[in-house]
Amino acid sequence: MKIISFNVNGIRAVVGKTFIPDMQRVNADVICLQETKATPEQVQDACVALEGYHVFANSAERKGYSGTAILSKSQPLNVTYGIGVAEHDTEGRVVCAEFPSYFVISVYVPNSGSELLRLGYRQTWDADFLSYLKNLESKKPVIVCGDFNVAHQPIDLARPKENYNKAAGYMQEEINGMNHFVESGLVDTFRTMNPEQVKYSWWSYRAGAREKNVGWRIDYFLVSQSFLPQVKESFILNDVFGSDHCPVGIQL
Repeated sequence: MKIISFNVNGIRAVVGKTFIPDMQRVNADVICLQETKATPEQVQDACVALEGYHVFANSAERKGYSGTAILSKSQPLNVTYGIGVAEHDTEGRVVCAEFPSYFVISVYVPNSGSELLRLGYRQTWDADFLSYLKNLESKKPVIVCGDFNVAHQPIDLARPKENYNKAAGYMQEEINGMNHFVESGLVDTFRTMNPEQVKYSWWSYRAGAREKNVGWRIDYFLVSQSFLPQVKESFILNDVFGSDHCPVGIQL
């Protein structure tokens, strides 16, 4: 069983590149997408060439903004959208698919913004999203994946000193949010299984950052502690292009 997560930065844009053959090659059982920037109908249309998947998408009220999706080869038991908090659920940031022995959640965590105008909102989101996950976890284990918009530790970005407490994605308040996820028993699979590996999942479009590998690891797979023995591998697919992010994944 293979699950991948990919912030596509616009599903309609990425489908015009190599997304379909890339996903066919990766051949995941479940594909979680973030920043689709499309309505559920547009996501369905964009993915029509990717045969064999059931498509479930959530969109923001604001057109062309945010949005998440889950594509699954098997039909989930149930699919829900949002976290049940009105303040957060207008931006299409969460899709949850329930399977017999776990939940899979695709999440696009709010960015604090270049001027840090949403840093306060981001802290509220982190707390509410963690409560949502722990409620799900009381029923069965969770696999939550997506763009968390934070580099957790210095190893997770190329230039930690230059960015610490200066740039969105590496503010102490955001790091604290990730600390709370981990302290509550959600395991960062990549860092747990690859403790010393330097690998990134996002690069700025500026100054040839991807070519120089000046990147950030801000895309994660977190799993319930009880579920960790099921995870055989956690990986980052740096060879897949088309977005400013690359896919990350786990093998069960």
